[in-house]
Amino acid sequence: MLTKEEMPVCPVATTVQLIGSKWKLLIIRNLLQRPWRFNELRRDLEGISQKVLTDSLRSMEEDGIITRTVYPEVPPRVEYALSDLGESMRPIMNAMEEWGKNYLLLH
Repeated sequence: MLTKEEMPVCPVATTVQLIGSKWKLLIIRNLLQRPWRFNELRRDLEGISQKVLTDSLRSMEEDGIITRTVYPEVPPRVEYALSDLGESMRPIMNAMEEWGKNYLLLH
């Protein structure tokens, strides 16, 4: 996790730094629906490797975008969900979805 001093000065660059990867955006898209377990995400995100999913989830947890809840069960159950900060990205993701729909209609 970068400190505030290490983050880009430009707000757009800061956003890209935090969520700019293809996989992070798709993980957030899924987590906007409901909490997901690791293997559910891996199955749904076709083409993502276990390492990239693990690294992306850890990074977003460190940045406060998602939460990781471990349930004391056997076998252990872990769920990932958006934090309040992650939920605040809903309008951004909705705008991206709308833009994508319009692009597909026009091209």
